[in-house]
Amino acid sequence: MSGIRLENVTKSFNGEPIVERLNLSIRSGEFFALLGPSGSGKTTLLRLIAGFEVVDSGRIFLEDHEITHTPIYLRRINTVFQHYALFPHLNVFDNVAYSLSIARVPKSEIKQRVIKALQTVHLEKHVYKSIHQLSGGQQQRVALARAIINKPDVLLLDEPLAALDMSLREKMLVELVDLQSSLKTTFVYITHDQFEALTVADRMAIMNADGEIEQIGTPKEIYEFPLTSFVATFVGTSNILHGRALFDNANVRVAVYGLGEFETIMPKAGADWLHHGHDVLMSIRPEKVEISKQPLQEFSNHCVGTVISIIYNGRSTVYHVRLANGFVMHVFEQNKEHFPQEVIDYDDQVHLYWQKENVILLER
Repeated sequence: MSGIRLENVTKSFNGEPIVERLNLSIRSGEFFALLGPSGSGKTTLLRLIAGFEVVDSGRIFLEDHEITHTPIYLRRINTVFQHYALFPHLNVFDNVAYSLSIARVPKSEIKQRVIKALQTVHLEKHVYKSIHQLSGGQQQRVALARAIINKPDVLLLDEPLAALDMSLREKMLVELVDLQSSLKTTFVYITHDQFEALTVADRMAIMNADGEIEQIGTPKEIYEFPLTSFVATFVGTSNILHGRALFDNANVRVAVYGLGEFETIMPKAGADWLHHGHDVLMSIRPEKVEISKQPLQEFSNHCVGTVISIIYNGRSTVYHVRLANGFVMHVFEQNKEHFPQEVIDYDDQVHLYWQKENVILLER
């Protein structure tokens, strides 16, 4: 297994830069996710690492060996594509064995390695089935087996679950994590789906629409401590309120027009921009907000609003609450069958509460 390092990588198409002077380090043996909207350059990065595209400038390293201009077949990097790219006229065995057959590996060794690869992805009972006899999830496993049979140093996955339904995707995500853990191979997973990235990644990079990396960190770091408003709103849902920072000794408050002042804490990192009186953004995740028709005492922050929308999602209920200044606050409340919940209806006046530790300050 090996890590990947990109140094000042730039790639343009028709004079339009897709990624520009981008730097990224992916550790050996980790499950790394690249998350961003369509057009952010994720797949371009994957194709540059794989060798399907050539950089305009910059360098790419596989561990300590530069591979910027190394041919695809010498990179020891395999790719699983969104649409699997299986050969429809070949059965499962021959699809998985294809690269070994081309390399003229002895037939006895091919059979042994194919069976082992199919066992790894739990398809050993489907060795001689036609591709057309398999479900979407099974076809995806065939593509994985074909990709891992040569024991690559790095496996690139380009939105491999996009064609599957939600329940099957959730199952396959768990299987991918187990597979990576057993192989100890470096996985690089490309997706625009935040749920997928948060589920599989040891670390992840968030890319914006301009092809820039906004933040790199563990899923928990990205979700709980976003560094920019883009990350806060792209990864999950966040209530972003505009305000002004106020310092009182070691305490920080945010004055929000039409609502009053709210307590918060200093950001954990990168707070050089934060000064008394400066405009800031205050981010609060919807699940961190408590909603009640009754006044409560144990919270740092409190405001009042009117319920304008209620969405039942099965596991949770989403309330949209209009505040006095017109801002609509999103609140997620988990549905607990065995614990009676307060009945909240449309047009109810409600109290919203959150702790100061759940407020993230962002540069405006």
